Amino acid sequence: MLMMEWRPKGYEFDTKNLIRALFAEHTDEGKLLEAAACGYVEIFAGANAWNGVLWLIMNTLKQDGKPVYTGEELRALRESLPIVWR
Repeated sequence: MLMMEWRPKGYEFDTKNLIRALFAEHTDEGKLLEAAACGYVEIFAGANAWNGVLWLIMNTLKQDGKPVYTGEELRALRESLPIVWR
């Protein structure tokens, strides 16, 4: 008997979805991000979506005119997210 591999339902996030998921946890996107962390769903996003988040973070989160986060910290954030990057 051949067993099929179970996969959770998947969702494709664009930049707007990704920003809502990261910065507004009570939105549908925020709830999906939490569900993805628990393995209930899969979230897929392209490089363009991440680039939009990077732009927002680097241009709005500043202290003394300099970005708050380093490139390494942002890379670690990206890698820690329960998102399949395409």
